[in-house]
Amino acid sequence: MITCFIRYEIDPFNLPAFEQYARTWGEAIPRCGADLIGYFAPHEGSVTTAYGVYSIADFAAYEAYRARLKADPLGRENFAFAKAERFIRREDRLFLRRVDTQ
Repeated sequence: MITCFIRYEIDPFNLPAFEQYARTWGEAIPRCGADLIGYFAPHEGSVTTAYGVYSIADFAAYEAYRARLKADPLGRENFAFAKAERFIRREDRLFLRRVDTQ
């Protein structure tokens, strides 16, 4: 199992748009095959950093999941929403594996 941590740099003046984006992924990501842990928006401290976190079996499953997500109507709509609203300034992905339970 691998876990993907997505770090977003967001526009702090458009937090409601990011929250809508996150809620939409809350439906689309599990439907497309990943185990969504959650989306996290700023509360204290940095107002420009947010996270999305999900787990998936391996990189082969990740590639299949990404293809399903890009083909999913809700996924396509959410990608277009983010592009049009421009509330994401930067997005970085980090893949980690859990070691404390092995």
